[in-house]
Amino acid sequence: MLVYRIVHHIYSKTLFASGMKGRWNSAGNKVIYAADSIPLAFLENMVRRQGVGFNDDFKIMFINIPTLASIDLVSDTDLEMGWRDPNDYSQCQPLGDKWFESGKSLALKVPSAVMPEAFNYVINTLHPDYHQVELVSVTNLVPDERIEEILKKYNKS
Repeated sequence: MLVYRIVHHIYSKTLFASGMKGRWNSAGNKVIYAADSIPLAFLENMVRRQGVGFNDDFKIMFINIPTLASIDLVSDTDLEMGWRDPNDYSQCQPLGDKWFESGKSLALKVPSAVMPEAFNYVINTLHPDYHQVELVSVTNLVPDERIEEILKKYNKS
C-alpha cells in the first residue's frame, strides 16, 4: 500500500523519524507520519506551516507499507469531541503511545484532524517489520502558486 509524505528536500533521501512529539506520539517515540493520498499529505503540511513555504524545497515521498503488514485502526467514533483541537493532543497521544509501546503492529491508521474522512498512517520505526517499509520514490512538490498567495494574504491579517 502506498502512502505519502511531504518533507523538506534535505529529509527526502531516507525515511527519517525525528522523535518529535505529534498528535499521535509523545516526544521520543520515533514514528513516521504519512497520508493516504498526496492531497491529504499536502493539507497536513499546509496547516503546520500555515501555507507558507511551498516551493521547490519540498518533495513528495512515496512510501510502501507491505500489503500483509499489521495495521491497527483508530476510528473517529473511538474518539471524543475535541480530539481535532490543534492545541490539545491529550486524547490522541495516549492512544498512539500505547500502540507504539505495545509494538503489536507496524502501523496505526488514524483519522486526519484536518479532514477526518481521510486517514493518516503512523509507522512504528521500532517494529520488527519496519525494515519492510520502503521508500519507493521521491518527486517534486509543485502546488498551484495561487494556494500560497492566498495563504500569505491570510497570514498578514
